[in-house]
Amino acid sequence: MTAGEYHHGEMDIHAQEDTWHGFIRFSLWGSLMLFLILGHAILTIPLGLHWAVSLGIMAVVGIGAGLLLKMGGRWFATLVLLLILGLFVQFMIWLFGVLI
Repeated sequence: MTAGEYHHGEMDIHAQEDTWHGFIRFSLWGSLMLFLILGHAILTIPLGLHWAVSLGIMAVVGIGAGLLLKMGGRWFATLVLLLILGLFVQFMIWLFGVLI
């Protein structure tokens, strides 16, 4: 393409826009999950808050962030899975504590 053939604003950029929106969505999801996981760990370990209270606080924060940022049903399903994972980990900690 020569300089005379180029017309500003006529290029199809849908693929680039989709890539950018995917990157932003991935970054948002990843940073929120990292915030929730680290928040739970910080509230529980250094601050000494009970693990169930900390898990509840982080669940409320996750629900609030999902509603505020309009993240949709997939985000709430991910929160449920994170809660189940947190309960499973705490159950395993309890189980190994009983067995030792």
